[in-house]
Amino acid sequence: MTQLRWFITGCTSGLGEAFVRSILARGDKVVASARGDVSRLSSLKDAGAEVISLDVTSSPSDIQAAAAKVLKGGPIDVLVNNAGYIEAALAEEASYDNYMSQFETNFFGVIKTTQAFLPHFRERKSGTIVFIGSSGGIAGEPGAAPYCGTKFALEGWHDCLKQETAHLGIKSVLFELGFFRTKIMHPENVRTFRAPGIADYEHIRNMVGQFVEGMNGHQPGDPKKAVEVILDFVRAEGVAEGKMLPDRFPIGTDCLATLRKKCADTLVVCNEWEHVIRSTDWE
Repeated sequence: MTQLRWFITGCTSGLGEAFVRSILARGDKVVASARGDVSRLSSLKDAGAEVISLDVTSSPSDIQAAAAKVLKGGPIDVLVNNAGYIEAALAEEASYDNYMSQFETNFFGVIKTTQAFLPHFRERKSGTIVFIGSSGGIAGEPGAAPYCGTKFALEGWHDCLKQETAHLGIKSVLFELGFFRTKIMHPENVRTFRAPGIADYEHIRNMVGQFVEGMNGHQPGDPKKAVEVILDFVRAEGVAEGKMLPDRFPIGTDCLATLRKKCADTLVVCNEWEHVIRSTDWE
């Protein structure tokens, strides 16, 4: 396969860092980005990556300017929308600011970054866009209303974009990840219950807090293995050789279980209530 040039958001640690190192190991080029000082990416630069400062919550014009700077160094073949974090909050307790902060990064940041590179992909009539989804975009979980909201929104937006750009030679795929052992649930990264608590939800809040604390550093998924699968799909090699790129793909045993339950539950509703559902049509 010809050498590809990738652009990745959120590369200071976790999946982003794993993406960069695995991409370089396969002989491709990569531009690693992160908000703030690019010195945070010095180890990736030393490994051979290009680096650039990019905050996905910046204005569309700032992100477009960053994309133009990247494209001056050559075409981009693959965009990976990786930047994100978890805002842990209950649906009623989360403030408007809690929701907006989460959506600015996990959803609107993805939209702005993708829109900044789409003209380039349209002009070339090629390009692959990778979206990092979540089991939280398949089924909601207590204490994760803002986060799950962004991931459900991403599912719908991706579906629209994929259909609208397919005739232009642009591919896109959303990978739905379960819990992987990155720093995303570390106390320094997860924003937990910043809004005032409501007494009626205290037991749920405590349960969620204990879950986050217990899961941090004990997630079942190996981020390097997840990245290798994603690279195989994009490069059409390894486990994906000779196979069609799916619209979405679950990664992780826990995510697979979530998806199977959601599909089974949905099918039960369709089968048991079909006569009622159909009864609402015009005669």
